[in-house]
Amino acid sequence: MRDLFTFSVPCLFGLEGLVGDELRRLDMENVRVENGRVLFDGGVNALAAANLRLRMGERVLLRLGSFPARSFEELFQGVNALPLEEFIPKDGRFPVKGHCLNSQLHSVPDCQAIVNKAAADRLGKHYGLKRLPETGALYQLQFSIMKDQCELFLDTSGAGLHKRGYRAVGNDAPLRETLAAALVNLARYRGRDFFWDPFCGSGTIVIEAALIALNRAPGLNRSFSAQNWSFVPASAWDQAREAAKDAEFRGEYRILGSDNDPSSLEIAISNSKKAGVGKLIRFEEADATKRDLPAERGVIVCNPPYGERMMEQRSAQRLYQALGKHLRYADGWQKFIISSEPEFEHYFGKRADKKRKLYNGMIQCNLFQYTGKRQ
Repeated sequence: MRDLFTFSVPCLFGLEGLVGDELRRLDMENVRVENGRVLFDGGVNALAAANLRLRMGERVLLRLGSFPARSFEELFQGVNALPLEEFIPKDGRFPVKGHCLNSQLHSVPDCQAIVNKAAADRLGKHYGLKRLPETGALYQLQFSIMKDQCELFLDTSGAGLHKRGYRAVGNDAPLRETLAAALVNLARYRGRDFFWDPFCGSGTIVIEAALIALNRAPGLNRSFSAQNWSFVPASAWDQAREAAKDAEFRGEYRILGSDNDPSSLEIAISNSKKAGVGKLIRFEEADATKRDLPAERGVIVCNPPYGERMMEQRSAQRLYQALGKHLRYADGWQKFIISSEPEFEHYFGKRADKKRKLYNGMIQCNLFQYTGKRQ
């Protein structure tokens, strides 16, 4: 078994640089930023630490190999040549998923079947079995075929890293936790300023802000696929958890989440308690376009409602206009507002100091940053 692996961390488009910086802060080796993902090298300890502590990456994939795949035969032989038995035990389950892009092989179901057949052939010959039981731990295989080049991975995370374990129920159009953490990161919030989300919904942004203020690892309250893998010792997870807990801060923080929907606030309060930060966040029912500023200065990070249908869109535009008028003289507040509305600045009434293109799922958005001068 090798001591050093290459890992790939897929991420939402626009977050690659942030994820790269995250991995460097975790002292990961040979960090390389690419479109839609970040690569790094490390052993089983790095595997555990990345899963537990990454805030903005979507999952941690262990790369098994790369090879040309211009035909089904090449795909079969490429997978069959990889030392899968070093990773997958005799009883391991190894379902296959993946994607193809700009390649001669374009049928994902056919490629899944070929990868599965090649893996079963390799493992069956190694273990001397015609039929593998697949009754043990999950070793999810994932392939990526781009421009006729295939990469094969093992998914170490299981459920995506955005699933922290605190949000069992969300309201409409929830913001993914990894993107919420990125917004807080881009606002450079570290716990010193007053933090306010005036459209808090189910609480994702303020919960992520509290976790960042505490420097609490977002994966502490969940499990990962690789915890059940035979080649990853339990000590790697124990050490990573202890190191994460030792890195936590202590303190009191001024974090406010407000919304005009009482049912959303009930969900937000419940989610914050599940995340272990309920005592750090104050929630209140309030209209964002009328509520007095809660402090002279601070940071606003929010995801205002947006409309997909015409009438909803017009309603959202009126909301942006009212919000802009209400915050016109809030000079002590830095504002970070994500929206899919291309004319947001027009309705808000002020051009942003900076814009950054981001994606909320498949929806293209901009983060409009009104930074002024940090107080």
